[in-house]
Formats: sequence, structure tokens, C-alpha cells
Amino acid sequence: QDQLEESGGGSVQAGGSLRLSCVDSGYAFSSYCLGWFRQIPGKEREGVATLDHSGPGKYADSVKGRFTISRDNAKHTLYLEMRDLKPEDTAVYYCARQRKPAACYPQPEFQWSFGYWGQGTQVTVSS
Repeated sequence: QDQLEESGGGSVQAGGSLRLSCVDSGYAFSSYCLGWFRQIPGKEREGVATLDHSGPGKYADSVKGRFTISRDNAKHTLYLEMRDLKPEDTAVYYCARQRKPAACYPQPEFQWSFGYWGQGTQVTVSS
């Protein structure tokens, strides 16, 4: 059964850094697009970054230059390195994997393709 589990969330002050990890038990980890998403209670889920099986990561404008997505296929692990964190980055962060090959972007119109989700990890940034 495909399961994704995030870790690494926590509380930091503005300007700080965190590294999120997501372990994926699915056999198809290395073949599909993976992504990080975040959600604030009462708001729509927002795509943060995506990374296909090859090529560079793609980022939401709000995190470009501060966040880096990467993957270790041997460890079935997806990472999100977050630097220069801001209070508006506070959210529950989810990792996800596409159910079948599709365009790999974090924008809302591409979220339909992500069929496997983790439970989320809380990130809180204080000013």
C-alpha cells in the first residue's frame, strides 16, 4: 500500500530554516512527479514545489529563491529545504505523488494528478 509520511516540521523564528522529509513506501517513487503542498485552515491548499523523475524543480512564486525541493530515489525520500522563512509560510505541509504520469507543476490546475498524500507536518514561523 502506498503511504507517504512527512517529518521535520516545527516552530522557528522568521529568517530561520527547516528541512522537511517525506518517506514514500510506494514502489513507483522514482518514476513519478512528487510535490510539496501547504494549507492554512480555512484556505485552499497551495502548491509549493514539484519535482519530476528528471529535470529541475518547479516552484510557486512565493517561495522561489528560498525553498529547494530534492529527492533521493534510493531512499524513497522527498525533501524540502526551506530558508529565510516568513510568518506567511506558516501552514501544514503535505507531500504527494502523482497517481499516473501528468504535467508536473505546483499550480492549482495540476493538483488533480496527485493521488497519494501524506498526513502533513506543521510549520510555524513566528515574527
